[in-house]
Amino acid sequence: MTHGHGDHPASDELTRFWESRYGEEGQVWSGKPNDVLVSVAADLPPGRALDLGCGEGGDAIWLALRGWEVTGVDVSTAALARAADAARRAGVPEGRIRWEAADLATRSDGDTYDLVTAFFLHSPVEIPRSTILQRAARRVAPGGRLLVVTHAAAPSWSDAHDHHGYRFLSPDEEVAALDLDPEAWDVVVSELRRRDTTGPDGRPATLDDGVVLARRRAVAD
Repeated sequence: MTHGHGDHPASDELTRFWESRYGEEGQVWSGKPNDVLVSVAADLPPGRALDLGCGEGGDAIWLALRGWEVTGVDVSTAALARAADAARRAGVPEGRIRWEAADLATRSDGDTYDLVTAFFLHSPVEIPRSTILQRAARRVAPGGRLLVVTHAAAPSWSDAHDHHGYRFLSPDEEVAALDLDPEAWDVVVSELRRRDTTGPDGRPATLDDGVVLARRRAVAD
C-alpha cells in the first residue's frame, strides 16, 4: 500500500475535527464493506476504483481483495493509518491500494476510474458536498459507475436539534444536485432504503439511506 498527499491542505477546522474523531476513539466503523457496494460491485469486472472519504478503509479493502486497484482518499491521516494497517492484516497485495490524505474540496485528480464511490459523505464541519460529488462524477471513465450512498434522514433516535438545521436530501434531490448530463449518463438506481439497526440505548432503530447509482455511457452506447 502506498501513501500520497493532495495538492492542497484541508482546512484547519475540518482536519482537527476528523483527526480528533479517529485519533481519540477506538475503531469507529465495523470494517465491513457497505452492503450496497457489495450488491453493486460483486459482479463487476475489477478495474480502477476511487473511494472518497474512505475512513478506516473497509470498502477499499473489500474492493482490493477482489482485484480492484483502489485509491482511498480521506482528510484524516489517523483514519488512513488505521486503513493501511487493516489492509495489511487483511492480506491486501502490496500496491493494490493507494491511500491519499487530501481535502476533497480542493483535491485535483486528472485520472479516471471504473468505479467512484462516496459513502455517507456528511460532515459536522461544513464541506461543499455537491461540488465534491460533481467533480467526482467527472472522474468516472466511459462505461464506469458512480455510487453515492447517503443519510437521507436523521437516525430515528436523534433529536432534530442535534443536526443544527442540516437538510438531508432525497435520492432524487441527490441526482439533481449531481447535475449529470442526460446525454452521457444513465441513472440506474435512485431510491430510499430503510435498514434496521440498534440505537445508542440498545433499542431497535431504523436508518434511511439514499442510494444513487449512475453509469456513464460508453462511447459506443
